[in-house]
Amino acid sequence: MHSSWNLLSWLIFTPLIGAVLLYLIPLFHPSVDRHGSKARWFSLAVAVLTFAISVCALASFEVNGSMQLVERAAWIPSFGISYAVGVDGISLALILLTTVLMPVVLLASYSVHSKVRAYLFHMLLLETAMLGTLAALDVFLFYVFWELMLAPMYFIIGIWGGTRRIYATLKFVLYTVFGSVLMLAAILYVVWAYAQQTGEMSFLLSDLLARTELSFKEEVWLFAAFALAFGIKVPIFPFHTWLPDAHVEAPTGGSVILAGVLLKMGIYGFIRFGFPLFPRGAELFIPVLCGLAVIGIVYGALVAWVQTDIKKLVAYSSVSHLGYCVLGLVALNTVATTGSVYQLLNHGISTGALFLLVGVLYDRRHTRDVAEYGGLAAKVPVFAFLFLVFTLSSIALPLTNGFIGEFLILTGSYVTFPFYTTVALLGVILGAVYMLTLYMKTMFGQLDQAKNGSLTDVSAREVATFLPLLILVFWMGLYPQPILRRLEPAVDTFLSDVKARSQMLEEREMGFMAQMRPQLIRAQEGAVPGHGIVQRTSLKESNL
Repeated sequence: MHSSWNLLSWLIFTPLIGAVLLYLIPLFHPSVDRHGSKARWFSLAVAVLTFAISVCALASFEVNGSMQLVERAAWIPSFGISYAVGVDGISLALILLTTVLMPVVLLASYSVHSKVRAYLFHMLLLETAMLGTLAALDVFLFYVFWELMLAPMYFIIGIWGGTRRIYATLKFVLYTVFGSVLMLAAILYVVWAYAQQTGEMSFLLSDLLARTELSFKEEVWLFAAFALAFGIKVPIFPFHTWLPDAHVEAPTGGSVILAGVLLKMGIYGFIRFGFPLFPRGAELFIPVLCGLAVIGIVYGALVAWVQTDIKKLVAYSSVSHLGYCVLGLVALNTVATTGSVYQLLNHGISTGALFLLVGVLYDRRHTRDVAEYGGLAAKVPVFAFLFLVFTLSSIALPLTNGFIGEFLILTGSYVTFPFYTTVALLGVILGAVYMLTLYMKTMFGQLDQAKNGSLTDVSAREVATFLPLLILVFWMGLYPQPILRRLEPAVDTFLSDVKARSQMLEEREMGFMAQMRPQLIRAQEGAVPGHGIVQRTSLKESNL
């Protein structure tokens, strides 16, 4: 279904327009808007408008596995590059997660006191980059938006981060750029192969899927390049080491967006590009990805258990939780893969909320050391209630959103990987241990009046920040069907496309070998006796 109202373009570029207006309208200049309050409200309005447009996209979306709201226009026609965007159930769900979290993050931006307008500008620019990445159907356009995500987050961490922000920023950039360069090389190779085989240039994903023939060896190397870029972004063990540093040093809003949306791009990249383009290469790497996912689940949980910094604990919990998403993805069945995508949404909500809660504590006490807290439930009961709900969501308690995703992943992956899935159950147990231990140490015990006696409970603005996430925790836990009903057809289409392209490439390769065999036999019969050398026959000479 094509969009007659260019709905996706409005969705993608509304935050960018708002970001530009922040610098064009004199009302938002720091000399006029000294505390940045007007800029904050304007940015929040832009984010809410973007959310409203995403709801319109949801209302226009039909429940099937096809790509919808498609827009396409020539961008750089001489190189076959198009502006092509569209959504299916998977990308639309992640777009809605993005547009829900951004107003929440901007509402929590009052913890930022310096260069407020610049901070808001980078947040809105980052939203455009994330939405474009999720909607792009041209691999060049996807790469542009993929790289564009890096720049705002670089400045958000580097300018408004903690004391080690430069180290964390450089580590984040170097890891990400290294993977991205390899992915770009793989993209160019695929497009070159397409041009060699068809005589025309195209970066359009549908063209590359339908008409590009790759050998098994080519698929292996190309998938490895894509997998490294996406694996670093997830991050998959052992490419995770940039994540705790980035989370700890990032401001609260940066941590929420990093955990809530940016980490999801790796899994989304596998689904949209990696597995469909290189299915046989992916099949070879599935045992490796599965093993690394399970190692990440257990390792992330164990390391989180011993942390004394609350924010670093939540950061390592992300390594563990996203390991489940990788496990569900590589199982390649409807139940597990649907659960993987659903868990991406759950993780964005629960972990995003936990980072917001850590930010609330840090704004009041300027420390994240677990030992500095205790007995807070008696002092800040509303905060303690919110912390409890999102803790239970994180450990996948039944009736919360986290339970649905983990249940589907473990149920579906057990069919394909019974041993790995059994080991992954350790992560469920350890997750409950380290999160409940954290809650017990901070919320119960002796209240130290000298340190925490002056703590104030969450304000009305902070309650408004948490309320949408609180509602989603129970709504997605009690009534997941509206989301699952939209995800399943898209997941089925993804799985069938991967299988169909794999079969197509195998059949064409077998056909090629069958066609070549008589000519190779004739060439061998005509070889000089005693030399044992088969004369090479070019593709042009063999009319292939």
